[in-house]
Amino acid sequence: MVKSFRSLGTALRNLSGEKGTILVVDDEASIRRILQTRLEMIGYSVVTASDGEEALSAFRKETPDLIVLDVMMPKLDGYGVCQELRKQSDVPIIMLTALGDVADRITGLELGADDYMAKPFSPKELESRIRSLLRRRNDRTTTAAISNLGVMVVDNLKIDTNKRQVYKAGERILLTGLEYSLLELLMSYPGKSFTRGEILQQVWGYSAEQHADTRVVDVHISRLRSKLEDDPEDPEYILTARGSGYFFQRVAQLEH
Repeated sequence: MVKSFRSLGTALRNLSGEKGTILVVDDEASIRRILQTRLEMIGYSVVTASDGEEALSAFRKETPDLIVLDVMMPKLDGYGVCQELRKQSDVPIIMLTALGDVADRITGLELGADDYMAKPFSPKELESRIRSLLRRRNDRTTTAAISNLGVMVVDNLKIDTNKRQVYKAGERILLTGLEYSLLELLMSYPGKSFTRGEILQQVWGYSAEQHADTRVVDVHISRLRSKLEDDPEDPEYILTARGSGYFFQRVAQLEH
């Protein structure tokens, strides 16, 4: 129900021409000020928080359309915030990290974040990624309101394309918005291999010029496999095209 109200709110803001609300969470006041100023200048409403507990409170109060979330914060770090948010929402999350180890950087993705940027980062590039993710999310909201594609079925997997819901053996599987879009893309073109760059363009809405880390795709594929496959280490549905990308190897039946 919470997600439904948020989706409705997003759709209404789209119709009214508003760009939406961004929650910026960082314990560095200078970063909060810079991002708030820049984002408000290009038309967003901005809410800020200085620690993880403030972030969760602001989220419940403001229901933002996207969250920019720092990792290293007092009281509750970005990883903890991301875990809590994913229990109740698929709101897009871009994590900011100063951690040098790549494994640490992608931890947020494994917990459900949509993307990450390493500090120091380009505010202009962050703005570009925010636009892309919100545009993609808004496009999905609009499409969901007017489409009637029916249900795609493969073995014991069922995807309701109208409700954007996925079931395995009759049980609902909770996917984030990007995970769902990634699965829908691959299932819609069985046997077709998509490169990581093509997936970033089709699912994240990123252009080639944005230079997003393609490991973002790998982590989301891994998350999908862990939720859909009986044996994620030996997948039956989402396979790796060596040296290329990923493809869905089963043909889905369409039920109207």
